[in-house]
Amino acid sequence: MSALQTSTQCVSARSAQRLTPSDLRRARDLFRADGHFEQFAFEQNAEHEQEVAARIADALGMGSADLSETQVEVDAGLVGRFPVRLIHRHAIFPLRVEDGSLQIAVADPFDTHAVDAAGAAMEMSVVPVLVTSKELATLIKSQFGVGAETLDGMIAQSAGDESVQIVDDLEWGESEAAEMAQQASVVRLVNEILSEAVEARASDIHLESQARGMKIRYRVDGVLQTQPVPAELNRFQAAIISRLKIMSKMNIAEKRVPQDGRINLRVSGREIDIRVSIIPMHHGEGVVMRVLDKDAMSFSLKGIGMEDDTYSQFRELIRLPHGIVLVTGPTGSGKTTTLYSSLSEIKSERNKIITTEDPIEYQLDGINQIQVHAKVGLTFAASLRSILRHDPDVVLVGEIRDLETAENAVQASLTGHMVFSTLHTNDAAGAFMRMTDMGVEPFLVSSTLEGVMAQRLVRTLCEECREAWMPDRDDVPADFPLVEFTRGRPIFRPRGCRNCRGTGYRGRLGIYELLVTSDEIRQLTSEHIASNRVKKAAVAAGMRTLRQDGWLKVAQGRTSIDEVLRVTKSD
Repeated sequence: MSALQTSTQCVSARSAQRLTPSDLRRARDLFRADGHFEQFAFEQNAEHEQEVAARIADALGMGSADLSETQVEVDAGLVGRFPVRLIHRHAIFPLRVEDGSLQIAVADPFDTHAVDAAGAAMEMSVVPVLVTSKELATLIKSQFGVGAETLDGMIAQSAGDESVQIVDDLEWGESEAAEMAQQASVVRLVNEILSEAVEARASDIHLESQARGMKIRYRVDGVLQTQPVPAELNRFQAAIISRLKIMSKMNIAEKRVPQDGRINLRVSGREIDIRVSIIPMHHGEGVVMRVLDKDAMSFSLKGIGMEDDTYSQFRELIRLPHGIVLVTGPTGSGKTTTLYSSLSEIKSERNKIITTEDPIEYQLDGINQIQVHAKVGLTFAASLRSILRHDPDVVLVGEIRDLETAENAVQASLTGHMVFSTLHTNDAAGAFMRMTDMGVEPFLVSSTLEGVMAQRLVRTLCEECREAWMPDRDDVPADFPLVEFTRGRPIFRPRGCRNCRGTGYRGRLGIYELLVTSDEIRQLTSEHIASNRVKKAAVAAGMRTLRQDGWLKVAQGRTSIDEVLRVTKSD
């Protein structure tokens, strides 16, 4: 814990301006109203909350620490002996014992009851260390997991907690499972799991039933991260799943077949749409929830990571009067975002845009969207035939999955419509072969397919902690253009900090491979030439491959070599 001491001394040394008694009273009142010192920091013209916390601690004669800059070495034995109820009730955390005194982290320096309760419980003198409430909450959650406070008996729960609100009305029966799912503790536990996922910027929530109990994982920036959970969570497993079924309007009594549903939430004032899928597994039902944060999405071609030359070429493609433009890549590679951004760029009062999607992920103003419903015969192909009778200028087909949909898309382009769609291929050149393999005549593919955008998503390096690195030739892949891209300048690699939850990455951006159909490629396609020949022709004409675009992002300091290696293969 020497690092903590050093941090405490440094923070205290920076607190030059001593606060007056009236300042402390104001700080106390604001903390009791808000639970943090952000407003007080603003009033004191402090750069951040940590700075004013150090000044408060200095005025009160206590130590302070910046947990965001300090690696706290948790004493598991000490935490095990410390009453958990005090941690949640008073927002305190035991740090260590030194010279017979217990050092605890506190968020409220004015709560003398917390110090007294800790001293009485441990039968020793207590030395409080002031930290920000946000950093303390992060520390507590890292040790006890999601929902620990709820499982400890809804300690310090206020009756007016409305951070998570269900937009739709719920209906439930009178079964024992339904009654258990509506218990206040279960409701709050599920709400905490959902709100924590939104706060962590998770795109998916995985609740996995295993032999040892329930496992919770969040997919953040495309990578699954296991969440620490208290052991007591296993007792609530059935109730949690029942609660999610009620929220997503599923059959709570059915546990033998897969079910799909949807939850509309308002989390801390933000509109959240959650798609829920429940499948029976060997040790119980498994739940996966796709989190769609409507307020966090911004559909802009300029904001998704395209290089200027790629953006300029793609912008010309999507403004063609007719033809087909495909976006390819695996599931979760950002294809829908690219297509939505394209539609947002070209929509106007002078054209009519209709989409057919499965499912409609985001509702776009000014665009007519159709939800595919295969059970009643409304497939991509069937809806596309109907769309053409509505006089559209631009049509988006969520995915070309079969010959019928592909042929309808080709016919739509031949009759003067611009068609956007997605396809599952490994690269841009593979789209031509994929269309012909479905059964579309090669000459039709070559005459209608105007361009293909292949893409992947890579994690972006955390701006707060990325570190410069001067690699040797042996440190990088053989195809990384070390001399050409770096020219003696360093590249960056991940390190990890509290801001990025120790991963070294925060956010994602796309890497792109744009193939614009040339006369040579049309000829190769009509002759049913293999996709590797098409790719060579495109590269010779100036196409930048996915791998090359990834290396360019590395040279710019936006991502790491490891990320490019994770999502691409060598050319």
